[in-house]
Amino acid sequence: MIKVAAVQLALCDQETRADRFLRVEQRLEDFYRSGIMPDLVMLPEMWATGFINFHRYTAESEPLQGETFTRLAPWAEKLGCYFLAGSFVERDGQDYFNTSLLLGPDGSLAGSYRKVHLFGYQSRESEILTPGSEIVVVPASFGKIGLSTCYDLRFPELYRKLMEAGAEILLVPAAWPMARLEHWVLFNRARALENLCYLVSCNCSGSLGGAVLAGNSMAVNPWGEVVARSGESEAILTVELDPAKVPETRRRFPVLEDRRI
Repeated sequence: MIKVAAVQLALCDQETRADRFLRVEQRLEDFYRSGIMPDLVMLPEMWATGFINFHRYTAESEPLQGETFTRLAPWAEKLGCYFLAGSFVERDGQDYFNTSLLLGPDGSLAGSYRKVHLFGYQSRESEILTPGSEIVVVPASFGKIGLSTCYDLRFPELYRKLMEAGAEILLVPAAWPMARLEHWVLFNRARALENLCYLVSCNCSGSLGGAVLAGNSMAVNPWGEVVARSGESEAILTVELDPAKVPETRRRFPVLEDRRI
């Protein structure tokens, strides 16, 4: 069994990026002092800048191994766990990306993913940022991790490619709004079920710029069942997953072998 902890942060307009880093580091210190060491920790999408704060994207951008990496990598090593450090605005030359980092238990960069599907509806994300173009699956000690971000959930073909590349656990940092909460629940369950994978999401809660964020981070098993789910306020969702369930479910219900496309 592996223990996963999704840190669902409540965001507000009054907080700065510096405030949020300090708050995250306090949560990680609490983990360390409790002696309850998770195998995987997750943060949500754009937690430091705030997804809807488009005016701050370029000013708060950073290189791949910038502030987010340098401040959180030591925590991955201290806790001895894999650490999905949420996402941030990555600056690479003249381009900007919504990039998430997966850190290894030794504090190294295990993998990074540039969000492929950028949101354009009442959003400037697709105007400011460049879409990623690569499928990312990272081998971990407990299985293969497939990376995706928020709006990606609406595009099942991405998850098919992750499954084909060997993904067994899908991780989804997000800043999903309360206005489309039912879509969120549906897509979390569907992407896990149709690929017979685990899926763990870590969403923001609170509100920014008048937009209420949904929270409701969750873990879904390969049968599409929600095995853990948080509420609407700040929380740390903890859940134990059995990596053996993925190959077992695929063997007992070999629906993926019947694909004809």
